[in-house]
Amino acid sequence: MNIKPLTAPFFSIVLAIAPNLNILAQNYEWLHYANDQGSSKYADLDQINQETIQDLQVAWTWASVDNAQISARPQFVPAGFKSTPVQKDGILYTSTSLGNIAAINAVTGEQLWTFDTGTWEHGRPANMGFNHRGVSYWEKDGKKRILMGTNNAYLWSIIAETGQPDVSFGNEGKIDLTIGLGRKIERSRYSVTAAPTIVNDTIIIGGAVQDSPMLGLEVPAKQSDMPPGHIRGFDVNTGQMNWIFHSIPQEGEVGNETWEDDSWRVTGAANVWTLMSADPELGYVYLPFGTPSNDYYGGHRLGDNLFATSIVCLDASTGELIWHFQTTHHEIWDYDLPAAPNLVDITVDGREIKALAQVSKQGFVYVLDRVTGEPVWPIEERAVPTSDVPGEITAATQPFPTRPAAFEIQGVNEEDLIDFTPELREEALGIINRYIYGPLFTPPSLEGTVQIPGDGGGAEWTGAAYDPETSILYIPSWTRPILTQLVSTEGLGLDTEFDYIINGKVATVSGPEGLPLMKPPYGRISAINLNTGEYEWVVPNGEGIRQNLIDRGYEDPGPVGLMTYVNVLLTKSLLFTAITDGVPMLKALDKVTGETLHEIELPGIPQGAPMSYMIDGKQYISIAAGGGTDASLITLALP
Repeated sequence: MNIKPLTAPFFSIVLAIAPNLNILAQNYEWLHYANDQGSSKYADLDQINQETIQDLQVAWTWASVDNAQISARPQFVPAGFKSTPVQKDGILYTSTSLGNIAAINAVTGEQLWTFDTGTWEHGRPANMGFNHRGVSYWEKDGKKRILMGTNNAYLWSIIAETGQPDVSFGNEGKIDLTIGLGRKIERSRYSVTAAPTIVNDTIIIGGAVQDSPMLGLEVPAKQSDMPPGHIRGFDVNTGQMNWIFHSIPQEGEVGNETWEDDSWRVTGAANVWTLMSADPELGYVYLPFGTPSNDYYGGHRLGDNLFATSIVCLDASTGELIWHFQTTHHEIWDYDLPAAPNLVDITVDGREIKALAQVSKQGFVYVLDRVTGEPVWPIEERAVPTSDVPGEITAATQPFPTRPAAFEIQGVNEEDLIDFTPELREEALGIINRYIYGPLFTPPSLEGTVQIPGDGGGAEWTGAAYDPETSILYIPSWTRPILTQLVSTEGLGLDTEFDYIINGKVATVSGPEGLPLMKPPYGRISAINLNTGEYEWVVPNGEGIRQNLIDRGYEDPGPVGLMTYVNVLLTKSLLFTAITDGVPMLKALDKVTGETLHEIELPGIPQGAPMSYMIDGKQYISIAAGGGTDASLITLALP
């Protein structure tokens, strides 16, 4: 009997359909922070599915090298381990909070090598302290590199096979990022926490800048002390700076006129501290910019302040401005764009659109054509409240997307106040009546303004996940009222150019009896169909304080959601959330309904965004957890 061998065309057909059917998906790599450069957080895997999820268990854990370093240097303790690994050729590459890079066997958890960037040598970093979210992998012509920006403002290139610096890159493997920004930069005020974006042979990198001066905190108070948030492109082979994009436009550049009275010369920040997205086919990189300094008072930087709080599209190879869209004019609410935009291919009214969806702290999704920057649905300029703080001139209007509807409560409306009992509602009214309150974009005040959403979102750095098969965007968010109260610096003895700064640390406004101010849910997951702009479902992200309310004698409200950040992972089969709801857990949700299908208790508090990969036909999910001396990478799989 003769058996005819299978032909090359047959294999071509199988390989073409394999990504959707997982026929040959014995190995599946997670190559970027959010899996792809469009920041989908989606893995085309379904071995862990509705039928098998109950068997998911911890396969191995890796104890972070930070743990021993903290024991040796207890003055340097990070808040949490937030890094998301990348996976290539069966190896996980991850950063740690204290600035180490590690290579780990993705099947066994065996540590292959580590490299210490020496981040701790310069003391506590800017803004959030020791805090890092990941590395980037680059490969070409057999050359494999791990790129990492550090909390002490260096950019390192590490040889993936050995864990040693690439001495042909920059100065013996690193670049000093405080050089080349056009001003003298103090290292303690400039940091990098996000994984770099690499498009072809260009590394695009931003930075975290020390936040607004606050009364009672030891932070820089001068406007000119704040580093600018300019974006730079570096050659991945040599480390040479190829271009710089001025986030605060210089004289003669587009947008310079939006910084009145030459405030562009001294204002800082307007930076991209979070992740970016890129479309290598178009050659574009998409930048979610943050606020200019000072975060809550703009009397020294009048005007709309481009390119602060803007989505900016650049040519990745040259840094040329392609288009921009400002989400907040003259920003004074700390509504920096907190996450990379999701790049989405959608069909709206029969028209195929290469789009992006940018989630925001104020609870909007801005859906734009990523080629042209034009809104997919109309975005209207609407009148908003104005400031009465001396010297402040706020924008008369702000952009409001008409679709999708906001995914969070916006502004303080009396009908949204907690109302488990009439007495609670009256007490909540009494609390807000002590302060200024009103609709979205009600400005900070000397009396104190209750702001919803607060500076922590709405959406936050955890971002959203996008399903390319269904065009559904899944957004975790948090209802967080804060108090923004300004105080005059006159007579305070401060060496500052600012007339007003925030009065102490921004804090959540609590409701009656220590309960939340607003109705639940306090944290939620929203599923939006981006072909229509309509919601498929919205569910609380967990039980939250439900039992506490019952114990107090209130009627069972059902799950009320968690007042915290939630990371998400999307697969072909399930939506995962990593949370602590009584106990630390990985939750599996039905993508179609939002119903919780299963909960897996974790041996540590999840902090980073989970990721998934497959090796030799076995699917894994890894999550960074813990902090302090118990940081670990927890990896789960089926038996």
